[in-house]
Amino acid sequence: MFELTIRDEFAAAHYLRNYPGACERPHGHNWKVEVCVRGEKLNEIGILMDFKDLKKHLKEVLEDLDHRDLNLHPAFQDQNPSSENIARYIFLKLKERLANYPVELVRVTVCETERSCASYYG
Repeated sequence: MFELTIRDEFAAAHYLRNYPGACERPHGHNWKVEVCVRGEKLNEIGILMDFKDLKKHLKEVLEDLDHRDLNLHPAFQDQNPSSENIARYIFLKLKERLANYPVELVRVTVCETERSCASYYG
């Protein structure tokens, strides 16, 4: 089994509705995103998937979140834009884009700080 991991980031604001503390007020993060895919077979040149393609697909998903108030994003109208929900959103969008590749999307991790991260596994 082979595994590939890439990282990217985006900047966005959010607040957590009904949160009993400071996070209920609007604030922003430079969100760090890590994506992990895996597969068993390498192609004819010895790679599982081109990093360039994986990065491109992640970048396109993140463009929809970058420099936005995530509370106004359609995906977060009925749920808080928490790190957990953001990780799930990215996972599901990226999984659609990777459907024609010979890889399985394993995990998306979203970090709002260097010390606070949430992961979603499919």
